[in-house]
Amino acid sequence: MIKNKAIWLFGLSGAGKTTLARQISETYEKQNIRTIVLDGDILRNGINKGLGFSREDRSENVRRIAEICKLMLQVDIVPIVAAITPYESDRIAVKKTIGENKLVLVHVKCSIDICEARDPKGLYAQVRKGTIKNFTGITDTYEGTNVASITINTERDSIDASINGLLECLSNKIEI
Repeated sequence: MIKNKAIWLFGLSGAGKTTLARQISETYEKQNIRTIVLDGDILRNGINKGLGFSREDRSENVRRIAEICKLMLQVDIVPIVAAITPYESDRIAVKKTIGENKLVLVHVKCSIDICEARDPKGLYAQVRKGTIKNFTGITDTYEGTNVASITINTERDSIDASINGLLECLSNKIEI
């Protein structure tokens, strides 16, 4: 039986959260561990459709994702979340909702300059043109963290090194 935990990757847009989440999922699935990737962008087009980017809406977005994680854990599915989660108070709330012993919070660390240079979705360019408002890290707050279980530095480390380091850390935190 899997004694599973939710894996919650948070960081700036373009830091590599979704890339890491997909790779973790793929690795675990090969080990016959059922997973689901809960990508913040995808959830905003579905279950969180209609939420804006005010502080209250961002907190509600995170709260809903945490509740989904709890449901997944009840049926032995490892939820792997990729969501910016810009406020420390929301990260603390996620811990309370899911349970500290059921959660691995992963800070995907990368500077705003590198995230903007990567700009995989063209969002930073839109922010600079003024077409996107309330963008985390530029026109809205992104708070540092003291509650992360693990920090992965995708600015310093290659994708492969980041994934390998994260999987190594997770293997010590998730019991099978």
